[in-house]
Amino acid sequence: MSSQLAGVPARILVAPDSFGGTLSAAQAAHAIAAGWRAARPADEVVLAPQSDGGPGFVDVLAAGLGTDPDTAVVSGPLGHPVPARFLIVGASAYLECAQACGLDLLPHGPTPASAEAATSRGVGELILAALAAGATTITVGLGGSACTDGGAGLAEAFGGFERAATALANVHLIAATDVENPLLGPSGAAAVFGPQKGAPSALIPALEARLTQVSADWRAATGRVVTGLPGAGAAGGLGAALLALGADRASGAEVVARATGLDELLDRVALVVTGEGRFDDQSLRGKAAIALAARAARHGVDAVVLAGQVTVDPALARQHHVRHAYSLVETAGSVEASMRDADGALRALAEQVAGAAEAGVFDREA
Repeated sequence: MSSQLAGVPARILVAPDSFGGTLSAAQAAHAIAAGWRAARPADEVVLAPQSDGGPGFVDVLAAGLGTDPDTAVVSGPLGHPVPARFLIVGASAYLECAQACGLDLLPHGPTPASAEAATSRGVGELILAALAAGATTITVGLGGSACTDGGAGLAEAFGGFERAATALANVHLIAATDVENPLLGPSGAAAVFGPQKGAPSALIPALEARLTQVSADWRAATGRVVTGLPGAGAAGGLGAALLALGADRASGAEVVARATGLDELLDRVALVVTGEGRFDDQSLRGKAAIALAARAARHGVDAVVLAGQVTVDPALARQHHVRHAYSLVETAGSVEASMRDADGALRALAEQVAGAAEAGVFDREA
């Protein structure tokens, strides 16, 4: 693939996810495009930021659908009011839990106290706003949440579990997530994602016990047992809440891919450059970069990943259709350096990768 690009102008698709709390998907796409053009100015670079349902889901969909978001003021993860964007397209609404209870909304970052106190109430308030706007189909992007409350806060916004079930009985809910974790157990919301939200190991059993109780409350209100279903553990158990309320589960990456016309774009490019904050084992469970690489492979197009950190074994990456993977940390020299100027570091890495493609070689094979 690298030799095919050497000295030949090409059409390049730049389609990253967001980079944690440093760059949105759109910002990352612009940084990669700028770096790529610096080394290969003759290339046509097409931008199509992606999301798997986590942070940036609404903004990426808004760009892909050509629709301006609405805004509602809702409860943030610790109860403070925050503005949250959502989309209304006809009778359909697209929401993003990270807009209401995202880790990035914590004023002091994730801590043990926030891991225990964070609520999903704002997500319930966003759903109410969508209902008030006339939505009968509501897609909720799940990911990047600060809470592990199993949707108890969402229920509070409606006045309780049974009232939530009644209010949403005739609404088509879609849980957009590429996370396959169940609600409980060693692969569940508390054990796997709790530490990312500031929970020390000593707090995990309490979070697990709370999720167990909340799942029983949802079962009593809806008659559905969902704890073991794939995706139930997404967004601190919000996945379980939506599934209990009758939601269908959909791939967040697939929802975005359809909205951005990804298949049509892949028919007309020579290479895909995607990326995310960390390219790790969680990525292999269907997050945006891996989903895009698999989609590109079906079109006979190679994909490279630019990520903040890369921990995936090169051979395993190739099995998931990632031809090459590059790390910002390796290029910048440290995590601190890569985060201090994430935009500049990503531009520099993209320029380096494009230069390697121009020369017919790559610095590191994945």
